[in-house]
Amino acid sequence: MLFLLKKYIGSLLMPLPLIIIASFIALLLLWFTRWQKTGKTILSLSWLALLLFSLQPIADKLLLPIEGKYVQRYEPKTTSDTIAGTTSIAPVKYIVVLGGGFTYNPKWAPSANLISNSLPRVTEGIRLYHLNPGAKMIFTGGKGVNSISSAEVAAMVAQSMGIPVEDTITLKNPLDTEEEAAEVEKVVGKQSFILVTSANHMERSMKFFEQRGLHPIAAPANQLAVTTPLYPWEKYIPSSYYFSHTERAWYETLGRIWQAIKPMSADISAETAQDSQPEDR
Repeated sequence: MLFLLKKYIGSLLMPLPLIIIASFIALLLLWFTRWQKTGKTILSLSWLALLLFSLQPIADKLLLPIEGKYVQRYEPKTTSDTIAGTTSIAPVKYIVVLGGGFTYNPKWAPSANLISNSLPRVTEGIRLYHLNPGAKMIFTGGKGVNSISSAEVAAMVAQSMGIPVEDTITLKNPLDTEEEAAEVEKVVGKQSFILVTSANHMERSMKFFEQRGLHPIAAPANQLAVTTPLYPWEKYIPSSYYFSHTERAWYETLGRIWQAIKPMSADISAETAQDSQPEDR
């Protein structure tokens, strides 16, 4: 129930629903009240917000700080010099790929069932698998209203791209990142593992895993904020694509606020209390 309530409230607090609600209120004021000036002001501000949030410079300026903490690409440790913009570490036994948007239609190509942020996460996980021979790929995520889970769909995609079935593990129950961290802990314990999720989701994810005393190695995927040159029309003509970048920045900001104010889960609280007790002498 709390999960559904969180999703409904979070969806209503996203930029587009808020702009539509504000515009609707403005129209009611204009059509049915004497508050014409207030209605015009609200409608004008709603239109302006929609315009600005759809422009690349503004959308990506909002998103870049969200993605900015984890920017380096993971590469295996070798005797050669470190490639610029990468992090070299020793091989690991587990690669955890967090679930994201998905659907399930068996008539579609497998990868078509991974929506938006999910496919880049899986493909980055596959790349890292080939750099870590013998590793196990762990896919997380529940089924929601679909017939099979996000974890199963992601595993199917990985297997269709050559990952052996025996090297995939599906955690089919978690509904959010906090639950994913709890389930992953049961498999990997306290050993280091690679954590793959979207760059804008990485900081919040790392916090959930580290709260449990786990040792994730950040491997960000699906970077969205563009820092390379663009044509002028790509930057200054409103676009739904860049509006989606604003939505991601907004969504993660709301998620961080909720993460900061929500009570710590009972099992973590118990572990923290146990760790704080003095050892027997």
